[in-house]
Formats: sequence, C-alpha cells, structure tokens
Amino acid sequence: MQQMHPGNLSLRARVAELAADPNARTIAVGVVTVAIAPLLLPLVKPALKATIKTGVMLMEKTKGAIAETGEAIADIAAEARAEALAEAQQKAAFPAVLPISKSPSTEG
Repeated sequence: MQQMHPGNLSLRARVAELAADPNARTIAVGVVTVAIAPLLLPLVKPALKATIKTGVMLMEKTKGAIAETGEAIADIAAEARAEALAEAQQKAAFPAVLPISKSPSTEG
C-alpha cells in the first residue's frame, strides 16, 4: 500500500502493530463476540439449554445426597453421645470396687 505521508504508517503496518498489542486483541475478540453472538445464539440455544438443565438436575441430586449424608452423620453422633452418657451414668451408679487381695509372697 502507498503511504500518504512519509511519517505515517501504512494501513498494513498499523494493523500489524494493533495485532501485536494484547489489549487490542482483547478488544477485537470482544467486538467480534458481541457481533457474532446474536447470530450463533439461536443455533446453540437448544444444546446450551440441555446442558444447563442437566447441571441443575445434578445439583439437586447432589444437594439431596449431601442432606442425607448429614442426617446419617448426625444420627450416628447422637447415638454415640447417648451411649457415652449411658456408660457414664452406669459407672456413676455402680462404682467399681476392686478387692484388694494379698498375694502369698507378701505374707511372711
């Protein structure tokens, strides 16, 4: 391409300069995405909707499984607490008395 003024860059050089700039690339990708999204959205909407629906169902099943697991752990903890309390009450009600026996070797 021709340069209009010797100090100005040609269009090709300017585009190459912008392509090398990461910020310009990011802006270009954003502009292209905004321009193409309305055209592609009707085509990918059914697949996107099915994917989101599957994700929601998996999330609900996971929440249910977590709730059931939490209840099972709470039940086990309550049983353990009740058993520990019963053992402590039993020990308090019947104190362990060990008979002191004299061994034959100590008498003498």
